[in-house]
Amino acid sequence: MKLKYSLIVLLLSTVIAKAQTSVASIFSDNMVLQRNTKIPVWGLDKPNKTVTVKFHHQTKKAKTNKDGKWTVYLDNETAGGPYVLTIQGSSLITISNILVGDVWLCSGQSNMEWTVEQSDNAKNEIAQVNFPTIRHINIPNEINSIPSSSFKNTTWQVCSPNTVAEFTAVGYFYAKEITQKLNIPIGLINATWGGTNIETWISREGFESSDEFKEMIAQMPKVNIDSLLESKMILAKKRIEAIQKTKFTTDKVPFYKDSNFEDSQWLTLNQPQPWEEQILGNFDGVVWLRKHFTLTEKVKSAVLEIPAIDDNDETYVNGVKVGKTNGWDAKRSYIIPTEILNVGDNVIAVRITDTGAGGGMHGDSKALKIITDKEEIPLSGDWKFQVESILDNVNQNEFPSLCYNAMINPLIPFAFKGVIWYQGESNEPRAHQYKKAFPLLIEDWRTKFNSDFPFYFVQLASFATKGNSNEGCAWAEIREAQTNTLKLKNTGMIVTTDLVTNPYDIHPTNKQDVGKRLAAVALHNTYNQKTVVFSGPTFKSFENKDGKTILTFENAGSGLMTTDKYGYIKGFEVAGADKVFHFTKAAIEDNKVVLTCDKVSNVVAVRFGWMGDASECNLFNQEGFPAVPFRTDDWKLSTESEKYAIKLK
Repeated sequence: MKLKYSLIVLLLSTVIAKAQTSVASIFSDNMVLQRNTKIPVWGLDKPNKTVTVKFHHQTKKAKTNKDGKWTVYLDNETAGGPYVLTIQGSSLITISNILVGDVWLCSGQSNMEWTVEQSDNAKNEIAQVNFPTIRHINIPNEINSIPSSSFKNTTWQVCSPNTVAEFTAVGYFYAKEITQKLNIPIGLINATWGGTNIETWISREGFESSDEFKEMIAQMPKVNIDSLLESKMILAKKRIEAIQKTKFTTDKVPFYKDSNFEDSQWLTLNQPQPWEEQILGNFDGVVWLRKHFTLTEKVKSAVLEIPAIDDNDETYVNGVKVGKTNGWDAKRSYIIPTEILNVGDNVIAVRITDTGAGGGMHGDSKALKIITDKEEIPLSGDWKFQVESILDNVNQNEFPSLCYNAMINPLIPFAFKGVIWYQGESNEPRAHQYKKAFPLLIEDWRTKFNSDFPFYFVQLASFATKGNSNEGCAWAEIREAQTNTLKLKNTGMIVTTDLVTNPYDIHPTNKQDVGKRLAAVALHNTYNQKTVVFSGPTFKSFENKDGKTILTFENAGSGLMTTDKYGYIKGFEVAGADKVFHFTKAAIEDNKVVLTCDKVSNVVAVRFGWMGDASECNLFNQEGFPAVPFRTDDWKLSTESEKYAIKLK
């Protein structure tokens, strides 16, 4: 026993003796440090070791604690560089080509993750890059069930035609605008993950501080990812077996593609529509979809068109593979050999692998079809389905705080200027609760970083989701939750309903104007350029007078305007006491909007842009900023009963 104890002491002593100095993952060559504030620098070394940090004209020292942690705070620096940072402890670290300027944390889901290379006019944008004082670091997509102190190796990149293609597009165009206006270095920390919900970005302590979420987070055990995965798999298997009313088996999977396979006992999913919105719910794994279609005569050509599949597919017609595609937003177009088609009944079988977030076919229902030389055969509607397997990992949305733990916590206490945020699409089903979740995230991050930094965000763009004022529209409700978040101090929002060319694409490719509009908010609010107009018209009040409804607006800039050459404004609805909304005529008179609607004698409620696809809404100010969607009523919303929950049992 004594020998065993001595060996342990010897091993620990050897590890400590060989300890090397390390610095936090966010530090690398080419980085930007935040100006005009204390600059934290931190890392690890062996216990009770003195670490000396030198930067510019400064020298600071710190001694590691019993866990080997050390932190120094450099004094305020003004914009400039390049400089060198040296850290001398058990070993020497040298970090070069550092600039001092303003650092902005860019976070959210895929519309913030979207790269310059994927944006409008990308080839020309990339070729014309000449902003070496813009720097960018991409935080790796990782999750953890407990807070991490570091992330995988990644480095800061100097902006150039060779590197900018992979930058966050919104972040780059934001930085470009500020750099051109102020001539200061800008650092971009890209902590994004497509398809993520907001709950994965909030810390456990944040949830514990919230009356809305503290009961939820109390159900979340403090365990590692492996334990979470085990709980998930047990639950998922039971749930899918209950849905399908059969035990899991792979015996018949090889025959799922065949035209004569008996699928009458399979349940149905509506396609194209994410299965998360249907009976399958929150599911990741492999699912087979089958659909019968009829040909009345022989054809000379046939093409299967699928608007998009989330994520990957293998597609068969009458048991013959006609194509496969990897990519959750890629359009599928598969040529069907006519010799395999029957006059009469035929079967399409699609094996879909969903790796996370949304699953199944999605997009315009009219685009799901077979085109032959004789006719178009629509395929939207019910498809038979069967689960083949469950994805045996934990995805970024399955539990709270996973992305926060792995991608935000390791940044603490790094100093930065503020946050730009583009997220909300994945929270559409819980739009009403987003009124609590979004402010909570902002307050949580400010608490964690001990700063009331500015937080600027993008209101959701136009997207052809279902719903309207009379049926309920979750997309509009998310927008309202975002607008309500402006009640928090030092926040700002831009409207993007007009920045779309295809309302069926959830990723508008015009990221240039998104970045510019965010920059306008920052220039006005953060950089004190008060002559900069940064917002579109926002509703102030309305009154009924002489059979008309007259609306006044704030933030009208140089005056209200519409892009319609005849002066017609689209997007306004009114309702009477019966709560039934009707679209109404609208026009600008004396810098006010005047509504007239023969169907409502006494208007008690007005809504504007209360729809997913609000791209036709055409009220602006003279500076070109679109009006903020709004409603004047407080009637019950369609998502009020939807709450975020943990499922571990």
